[in-house]
Amino acid sequence: MRIAETERLALRQFDTGDAPFILELLNEPGWLRFIGNKGVGTLDDARRYLSNGPAKMYARYGFGLWLVELKESGLPIGMCGLIKRDTLEDVDIGFAFLAAHQGRGYAFEAARAAADYGWTTLGLTRIVAITSAHNDASERLLGKLGFRFERTTRLAGDASDVKLYAACRPGDGAFDAGGTATSEIRTREPE
Repeated sequence: MRIAETERLALRQFDTGDAPFILELLNEPGWLRFIGNKGVGTLDDARRYLSNGPAKMYARYGFGLWLVELKESGLPIGMCGLIKRDTLEDVDIGFAFLAAHQGRGYAFEAARAAADYGWTTLGLTRIVAITSAHNDASERLLGKLGFRFERTTRLAGDASDVKLYAACRPGDGAFDAGGTATSEIRTREPE
């Protein structure tokens, strides 16, 4: 299912046929350094990752990480999307691209489309992002997207510290650290 299109990219839901791409992406040096080893060493592992991660999130929330492909050729180059983690109050945006396709503005283009989907289609009023220490490229990208550093936090008791960034829906004014939302995923009030 296609989620969004930009000038050069298409974002769509993953399916199990994308396992070879997932196997490649999750074993890239940048993924292993900044995101970590997810134990995906075979095509069966990649299919399990897709079933237990993106597919499960699509079923539960209607969104998740999406495959990013070049619109003209259909070549998969990365993933980007919105994630609801149990350890964070807000939905967060995530992205990762094959090294061969970095430095061309694709991550910015895809992340902007994912954030726009969150603001307009899902009605989110706040989206957060996390980065590991020393992930300067992701921090720069988040700044270009309008995210601001809020604090350092941990997602799990034994995990390393991560940096938490946040952005409010354009036009909603200043950042707020907590808000008064009554639902698990903050959305704008019905008009």
